[in-house]
Amino acid sequence: MTDKFRHTALVLEGGGMRGVFTSGVLDWMLDHAITFPYLVGVSAGSSNALSFASQQRGRAKYTFADLQAERHYLGVGNLFRHRSIMDMDLLYHELPETLWPYDYAAYRDNPMRVESVATDCLTGGAVYLEEKENTERIINIVRASSSLPFACPIAHVDGRPMLDGGIADSIPLQHAFEQGYEKAIVVLTRHRGYRKDEKPPRIPSFIYSRYPKLREALRTRGKRYNNQLAWVEQLEDEGRITVIRPAHPVDVARIETNMDKMNALYHHGFEMAEKILG
Repeated sequence: MTDKFRHTALVLEGGGMRGVFTSGVLDWMLDHAITFPYLVGVSAGSSNALSFASQQRGRAKYTFADLQAERHYLGVGNLFRHRSIMDMDLLYHELPETLWPYDYAAYRDNPMRVESVATDCLTGGAVYLEEKENTERIINIVRASSSLPFACPIAHVDGRPMLDGGIADSIPLQHAFEQGYEKAIVVLTRHRGYRKDEKPPRIPSFIYSRYPKLREALRTRGKRYNNQLAWVEQLEDEGRITVIRPAHPVDVARIETNMDKMNALYHHGFEMAEKILG
């Protein structure tokens, strides 16, 4: 383990296809043999975490950019074919099993703790899940953490209905501190100063009608996320954490299909890691 980061947590925000920025950051870390004792990822950050923990350089970037270019797994057309905006079977079965097999042995043998954040639909709260042995549960956890509300079907882990972890805890820095780490590197996918619209979304009564606490979490998500961003910036200014983020507003949507934009954002992540950690 890299001595410099022996007592440092790595926190990975989500952001849909903007997660390719994080892929660039993590590939730079792999190139420089940087490791951590603990990692917690949300949504796209959870997907990135798997390839980083198995030390499969380039795999995360392939998942976000190259696979989309080849198979067009993301788009409204999938709603008719797969009842999800993403081809979940491709992402969570074909990809890890045949297209770019996931190295479960390397993941298991990596001493780094890896947690993924999902939102429990019954409580509306965050759950922090980890698994190193059961390969099916590993994939189920990442799938749950990445299942976008309204756009993907509800996933299940251990029989509990779950959705995207960003609904409940978009930047799980406080959770990382609660694991005993006083230092952290936080990878965000928006520029400094970005804030989300806090206006609560209008959710039709028939959407998630069985999960009133989930509906409330969705309504308050914007305000809670902005509070987290302000806190992260405060800690960054105090020198308590290191933040790696895009240097400018990102022209990549949560659901993005433009590969030129995706590749540019990946390289920007690589460059920002070099600038801040190099």
